[in-house]
Amino acid sequence: MTKLHVPDPSSAGLLLTYNCTSECRHCMYACSPRWKPDWIPEKDAKTTLTQLAGKIQGLEGNRIGVNCGLHLTGGEPFMNFDLLLEVTRMAQELKIPSTFVETNCFWCTNDNTTREKLVELRSGGLHGILISVNPFILEQVPFERTERAARIGGEVFGGNAMIYQEFFYEQFKRLGIKEELPFEKYLQKAGPHSLRYVELLPMGRAPYKLGHLYRRYSARQFFGESCRSELTRDWHVHIDNYGNYVTGYCAGISLGDARDLDSISEMDLEEKPILDALVTGLARLWKLAVDEFSYNELPSGYVSKCHLCVDIRKHIMQQTDQFKELKPREFYSHLH
Repeated sequence: MTKLHVPDPSSAGLLLTYNCTSECRHCMYACSPRWKPDWIPEKDAKTTLTQLAGKIQGLEGNRIGVNCGLHLTGGEPFMNFDLLLEVTRMAQELKIPSTFVETNCFWCTNDNTTREKLVELRSGGLHGILISVNPFILEQVPFERTERAARIGGEVFGGNAMIYQEFFYEQFKRLGIKEELPFEKYLQKAGPHSLRYVELLPMGRAPYKLGHLYRRYSARQFFGESCRSELTRDWHVHIDNYGNYVTGYCAGISLGDARDLDSISEMDLEEKPILDALVTGLARLWKLAVDEFSYNELPSGYVSKCHLCVDIRKHIMQQTDQFKELKPREFYSHLH
């Protein structure tokens, strides 16, 4: 195979930055306060959104859903409210449906500030808000701020105030939690059985910070698998602040420049050996890493094919920057 056909995106997330107030153990994109505060330039945002207009599919009445429409995310987008508002207005002008913002609610310190910002965003064309709730955000954001966002978000956006995940929101309320709570203390309070409700994808930072929660396997266990379906997925793709087009939650892998979507629709894999290997199978990626970069298998094993993939890519990035599909480089330094 020399070509990879990538369909137009039907739903997408625009990362305004990788910089975040939190450094969650489960973060697929390895976001952190330690990232450089690079924000998407307004010009690039307009170029990207213009190309997405007409492709993004929303829900009737501009209702929002996790895998529908356009979500503005990060990192934490509310760290730069002026930019968030401007990008919202761009999406409105382009008539992009079901546009919403995703937040960890760190900024919801009082009712007035929370309401003012949400009303201004609604006036700018935002259709809804996704409030992230899980034990990892709870480590760094007081739950009373999350409750405030949910209450006022419901007043401002009605049914388009989505809590993700509802299970943890109700559980934290039932347990009487108001402040931050370390993950280990959460497990003592709620019981380890609660983890079965976490949508914890074993990729990004999770295998390094939460690998002890998983069964591990040898690398050979995953040699028969490929990543073709993830790399050609058309729903819930992400475009980051550097213009990288990311599919399948595969952070650190860029299919190309999202400011020129036509250049991504049919890619020459001969120019992107890592992508070529992933589409063919993980055995080929393994061989490339071992033969050319002296990669050694982790003695403790791997929790998923994504763990094997990201660990190999991290090892390669420590030695060379020759692979243009491995972007952004900084991602690989924030996994641990």
